[in-house]
Amino acid sequence: MLPFAHRPKNILRGKSLRLLLAPAILASLLLQTALAAAAELRIGIIGADTSHAPAFAKLINTPAAKDPIEGARVTSIFKTFSPDMPLSAGRVDGFMQQLLAMPRITAAASIEELAQNVDAIMILSADGRAHLDLARRAIPFRKPVFIDKPLASTYRDAVEIIRLAEEHGTPVFSASSLRYTLAKPALAKAAAQAKKMGAIKGVFVWGPAAFEPVTPDLFWYGIHSVESLYAVMGAGCATVQRIHTANTDIITAIWPDKRIGTIRGMRDTKSYFGLTLLGANAALSENAASGYAPLAKEVIAFFQTGKPPLPYAETLEIMAFMEAAELSKQRNGAPVALEEILKQKTR
Repeated sequence: MLPFAHRPKNILRGKSLRLLLAPAILASLLLQTALAAAAELRIGIIGADTSHAPAFAKLINTPAAKDPIEGARVTSIFKTFSPDMPLSAGRVDGFMQQLLAMPRITAAASIEELAQNVDAIMILSADGRAHLDLARRAIPFRKPVFIDKPLASTYRDAVEIIRLAEEHGTPVFSASSLRYTLAKPALAKAAAQAKKMGAIKGVFVWGPAAFEPVTPDLFWYGIHSVESLYAVMGAGCATVQRIHTANTDIITAIWPDKRIGTIRGMRDTKSYFGLTLLGANAALSENAASGYAPLAKEVIAFFQTGKPPLPYAETLEIMAFMEAAELSKQRNGAPVALEEILKQKTR
């Protein structure tokens, strides 16, 4: 749930708030009951302009015997793309052909048609700018919605998506695959070596940070490293400082308890991700595994339970973090307090 300071002003307090939310809460409970009873969840994909669409569909519909993803099937796809983004417009037809070549997947004529005939929805549009509009059309159907990274292309849009989710009682989840192929495995190893490691004091994350001209810098590829940082450090970041050159970004974030997390975003190297956990007694380094299977499993579990794996507050703070880093760049590397973004009027 949104922190009160970030909720729209027209949401009431106390008894009036409970009365306002009662239909949404009831809808959410009915949704969870219906999903639990479904033998095989029907999933609809909105957005065929990214390789994630056929990749998720293949994982879900034709799972490997050694690592199955069971209980769901992609059944419908709605084609959408961004004309001003070559990586979107130039690839959508090819990805659409791959999807429709898979058994039992059909094209929907509209988002509304898709939503009426599935149990859960994946918004996979490559362009974060499109996510709010697509969410506005999907969320009122009160079926769980996964929105591929980033949740939106601005903090303002992200807040509105979560507001809509709460208003309609529709659970929403958004995450990068790197949260589950990099940060989570590193944390599991650290937990197994807790005595050797000691308390985690900070983390150094590295990865590619290519830009897309029509979206803010980190909202394109840097989101992966930001998600990895948050998976380790948790919400509550106080300040963000970004040093920028043509090929590299160094982002230093400080938490109120004086822990520091650092991201190195690279544009002149091969595409590889990794991190180093800095413990009180020792360090532990991890390189990212490839693939989307761990994230796909989280998404299917979310669809089945109706319970988002991440608090909305953390998902929103990640959006605010990236906007703060953008402001720091514009201010020649000056630190930016996250509160400056979080206190913005969002409507």
